Amino acid sequence: MSTIFGTMEVNIVNARGLKNNEFLGGGIDPYVLIQYRAQERKSTTAKGQGSKPEWNERFNFRVEYPSTDKQYKLILKLMDHDTFSSDDSLGEATIYLKELIELGVENGRAEIHPRKYSVVGSDQSYCGEIQVGLTFTPKTAAEEEYGGWKESDC
Repeated sequence: MSTIFGTMEVNIVNARGLKNNEFLGGGIDPYVLIQYRAQERKSTTAKGQGSKPEWNERFNFRVEYPSTDKQYKLILKLMDHDTFSSDDSLGEATIYLKELIELGVENGRAEIHPRKYSVVGSDQSYCGEIQVGLTFTPKTAAEEEYGGWKESDC
């Protein structure tokens, strides 16, 4: 099987039930670090939205299938932006993507409508949930060969 390239779109919708870890009673200002393999994206900071942030932001990642290490997981690290100290971790969620990518390769596209994933702390304790939608679209050989531009007859 030859290597297939494609685009995975990650739709970060919202989070619920995030723990407020501010010692001085201030609210949390959450954002999400989204990691797929060596690629990383960052959402905007939901200033003042506390434990119920709304993002509705989309991020694209380049996907190679099959990959050399067979690791197909998306890691979502929820962080609290702090102005005067380093940002604090609110927990993370891991989404395994192998089935989504395989379905996309087979059918030309695969989608998981937004659903909730558990956010857990470093000790695996429940820290809330994040709602995420995913779409994987493989590139056709022509798109890959011409760098994303399709030939036209004009």
